[in-house]
Amino acid sequence: MIDEVCFEAEESMTNAIEHAQNEFARLRSGKATTALVDGVRVEAYGSSMPLNQVATITVPEPRLIVIQPWDKSTIKDIEKAIMVADLGLNPSNDGSVIRLAIPQLTEERRRDLVKMVKKMAEDGRVSIRSVRREANEKLKAGVKAGDLSEDLMHDGLDQIQKLTDRFVKQIDELTTAKETELLEI
Repeated sequence: MIDEVCFEAEESMTNAIEHAQNEFARLRSGKATTALVDGVRVEAYGSSMPLNQVATITVPEPRLIVIQPWDKSTIKDIEKAIMVADLGLNPSNDGSVIRLAIPQLTEERRRDLVKMVKKMAEDGRVSIRSVRREANEKLKAGVKAGDLSEDLMHDGLDQIQKLTDRFVKQIDELTTAKETELLEI
């Protein structure tokens, strides 16, 4: 039972880390990356779909994202979706491709982004602690049901705490790396 609870907790904590990484990747650091437009959904062909399903996204230069629609008739829809996504980027199109120039970040904007990173990191930590709480409750319920002895429960609680510490440390490392990237000029 302890192994099962630990496995589920580790899986959930891994998902929390992946979510935090994805959130961090979406933050603009002054460098072009396709992750900036990952969350953009385009209304095309009567449905909402991810941008990468209607266009090719490339980064030919460090400060430029080029979006080349597979169907030229969707170019206006893609432009509109980018504006609605509120990325802080202004798309320009020449009729066949959309270019997103990544402007240099101001010092004030960098500080704001660092605050956002800290909030996202705290959300990740809260998520990990929530998984820990649920796992601990399962172990305690196992003792009440008679499936687990007190000693085994305490061993399980220790294992869950070690997992929690390991994953919180990963979040902290990711946060430090992203803050360094954002503050780098």
